[in-house]
Amino acid sequence: MRKLILLLIFCLSLNQASAQLLDNLRLGLESNMAWYNDDKRTGAFFDEENNDGDEHVRVNSYLKLDYDFLKNFTATVQIESYEPLALLNYSPNFEGTNFGIYSLNYKSNKLEASAGHYYEQFGSGMILRNWEDRQLGLNNALLGGRMKYMPLDFLALTALYGKQRVGFETADSDIFGFNTELDLSNIFNFENSSLNLGFSYVGRNETADSEDPNFDDLTNAFSGRIDFTEGNFYANAEYVTKTDDVAVIAGQLIDNFVNPGNALLLNTGFSQKGFGIDATFRRLENMGFYSEREKTGNVFLENNINFTPALTKQHDYLLTNIFVYQAQSQVVFADPQLMEAGEIGGQVDLFYNIKKGTSLGGKYGTKLAFNASYWAGLKGDYDYNNLSYDVDYFGFGEKYFSDISLEIRKKWNKKVNSIFYYVNQYYNQRTIEDNFSGEQIKTNIVVGETIYKFGRIGQSVRLEFQKLWSNSDNHDWIGGTFEYNVSPRLSFYVNDIYNSGMDSSTSENHYYNFGGSYNKGTTRFSLNYGRQRAGLVCVGGVCRFVPEATGLSASLLMSF
Repeated sequence: MRKLILLLIFCLSLNQASAQLLDNLRLGLESNMAWYNDDKRTGAFFDEENNDGDEHVRVNSYLKLDYDFLKNFTATVQIESYEPLALLNYSPNFEGTNFGIYSLNYKSNKLEASAGHYYEQFGSGMILRNWEDRQLGLNNALLGGRMKYMPLDFLALTALYGKQRVGFETADSDIFGFNTELDLSNIFNFENSSLNLGFSYVGRNETADSEDPNFDDLTNAFSGRIDFTEGNFYANAEYVTKTDDVAVIAGQLIDNFVNPGNALLLNTGFSQKGFGIDATFRRLENMGFYSEREKTGNVFLENNINFTPALTKQHDYLLTNIFVYQAQSQVVFADPQLMEAGEIGGQVDLFYNIKKGTSLGGKYGTKLAFNASYWAGLKGDYDYNNLSYDVDYFGFGEKYFSDISLEIRKKWNKKVNSIFYYVNQYYNQRTIEDNFSGEQIKTNIVVGETIYKFGRIGQSVRLEFQKLWSNSDNHDWIGGTFEYNVSPRLSFYVNDIYNSGMDSSTSENHYYNFGGSYNKGTTRFSLNYGRQRAGLVCVGGVCRFVPEATGLSASLLMSF
């Protein structure tokens, strides 16, 4: 009897301990799979870079575990698998199965500390940003140590050191930095406004792989920021300067082409009920900042220390994302006709709600959104033979890109909503893509979308029509989407875009896709079959190139 009681107590204790262990454990699973098949229209599937044409099946999988213990501690492990190979156009450094990130973290009211992999951002990210985006195949976490200390309510200090992640390895350099955030409104007891200052330093130390380098192993970057808000008004500014850094052309260090860099970001806006305006200006000069110099401008977005996204409208439709802008932050001297040192420009967003009950607003009101962006090269003197340049600080040079869009959202009744969208774009293909034979493409795009809700909650049909006209004989696109939401959990869709222009790579090809998704709790499964157009995939203003492909893809996300 005594043994039975002891056994019962042991089992209850074990059950309680197991329950507590599970309560403290969080798991996340994501698996993205693709089966690429040969296509009579677009050609046989073959990945020339890796010479792996027989590997039609590719899978990227991620298992992340977070475990909380001793009140203030968290341990994190992420296991990643790219078997038998990673999805198309992911870096060849993502190969096999291994630990992607691992860390031990401590957090209290005044102190945060991390050992292992961690992500950090100083200011807007123009001097430092580490983050993960699985869709882009990007994970530039730092492996080392970081400490944040808040000694006072108005002061936060951060110090860090690490080596940047590249695939399952780390870059051959050391990154270290320091950041200070100062809340002046807390010091001076501002009641209706806030004023914050920020100061940052980031250093990269990489031994020069050159016989007679004309630059130091250590490159330093400094940043100063100010943020102000009062009522409905806000404004902020950030300036970054980078010490001498060698230029990289066609993957080669040019020892005698060494220049400093700098960046300026200004943002201001005003918002109130039914109205808002936001304006941004940015200037970048030689601000490519990489943990390994020779990786400057690589197509896999690896080794990025800082973050310079394209500050343009992030469009939601297929045809509006054919010609997308990428930030031109680094020096390019490809030939005497293609020389760049950076970019200058900005964008304006305007939002306005037409009131209900007016002639234009109708019963439910009407929402208007206007955006305009303009980007150009830095005006100045460029000397290709002597590898030098001298640019005007606020001079606008050759036009790179412009985008003007107007969006009208209208609710007709309780069941029907519509969106009308117009976009006018200018795309300098030669400078944005470093394409010597590129065109200066001008487009006009119209989109019409209607959602009809019916039946039980969550049941709806969405219809979408798109049309793109351009000044180029190569591009004359049309597209459409049909989506049926059976319930909040289950949906199906089919879409297609078609180019009747003369572009040899896309002409008269139907880039169709059809599939669906199912959600239940924290689990989501999606399935798709179709053609992928070669071009840029962009997330948050950061873009990477994806090749043309046809096949079946599936995605599974779970968390518990």
